[in-house]
Amino acid sequence: MNKTFDWEACRRDFPILDQTIHGKPLVYLDNAATSQKPLSVIEALVHYYKRDNANVHRGIHELSNRSTVAFEGARARVARFIHAPHPDEIIFTRGTTESINLLAATWGATNLKPGDVILLTEMEHHSNLVPWQMIARRTGARLAFIPVTGDDGMLDLSRLEDYLTPQVKLLSMVHISNSLGTLNPVEELCARARKMGVTTLVDGAQSAGHLPVDVQALGCDFFAFSGHKICGPTGIGVLWGRQECLEGMPPYQGGGEMILTAGYDRTEYKPAPHRFEAGTPDISGPIGLHAAMDYLDAIGRDQIWKHDQELAHHAWDQLSKLKDIRLFGPAGNSPFRAGLVSFLLKDVHAHDIVTLADQAGVALRGGHHCTQPLMHKLGVESTARASFYFYNTRAEVDQFVDVIREIQRFFGR
Repeated sequence: MNKTFDWEACRRDFPILDQTIHGKPLVYLDNAATSQKPLSVIEALVHYYKRDNANVHRGIHELSNRSTVAFEGARARVARFIHAPHPDEIIFTRGTTESINLLAATWGATNLKPGDVILLTEMEHHSNLVPWQMIARRTGARLAFIPVTGDDGMLDLSRLEDYLTPQVKLLSMVHISNSLGTLNPVEELCARARKMGVTTLVDGAQSAGHLPVDVQALGCDFFAFSGHKICGPTGIGVLWGRQECLEGMPPYQGGGEMILTAGYDRTEYKPAPHRFEAGTPDISGPIGLHAAMDYLDAIGRDQIWKHDQELAHHAWDQLSKLKDIRLFGPAGNSPFRAGLVSFLLKDVHAHDIVTLADQAGVALRGGHHCTQPLMHKLGVESTARASFYFYNTRAEVDQFVDVIREIQRFFGR
């Protein structure tokens, strides 16, 4: 285990972890669904509402000035967090889902036509599938998919040229799979796509808070992520886009904040990012997100990545010793394994696993994880999933594995 950081001291920053569930100490292993929030984030939200609450941009009074400075300061902080060239390339949304819907409705409606191809992977979250299905129906484009090789959760890139054809206009792919824990080679895929003039989007919902992200090094055109998965508040997300891409996109919604001038017969819109942020925004969300990014970078996402991987490798190793268990995604010692493990026990439904684990104080996730097509390809309806973050410990992993053993005994396995 990585000894270069005091992870126990870090854990004490999360008051929610210090409680019992059904009389047992809480072991929170549902971080891929949402992360917990440190005191610094909670306090940033409280401070804003106690001292600075006012609408942004249009006001002249002091509270509005403070809110505007904090709001736009958060935009600049996001740019630094993902190494974006300029804050004006940062669009605030409600989360990864809205970021991709915004992109599909604006870039997609402008750039796609009948016969064009939107290339995805077979491991995409519904948020990076359904919006593209919707815009494909509207524009006459069609979807194609880079296949997953099987339970090992890797993309089959041996015949990438068969999928990355001249008809492809967009390649949209997940950075880390929320179902398989696979770290995809997005830098390589973006480079291949760029040579063919293909626009690229990376879904960073599971990566932004777990490993260092540099959108310029990745070589993508768009990058999306959610605040609540990186220790920030719910309801705030980010879409980053290259300036030249954003300039050619029409507004997503109409209303206040996004206009330069408005008349009864025509309106002139602001440039990005404000043309995509109609109405009063979520002001406290970016402020909490700013605090979360400060917190994570004080630790170092390179250290967080090593810690998460070590926990996942240990969990995989221990689970693989059990009988009648099926594990999904890259092998436990693979460098492409992120901090989560999905599994099934023979003849035991994933929901039963999660229900019984909850009685032991262990919070897991069971279901299709918003990847139903992937589940069907793997021949299952659902899996159980343990997902780790930097405030989790090796002892918690051991406790989780012990609970799985007890569940097997309960079902006579």
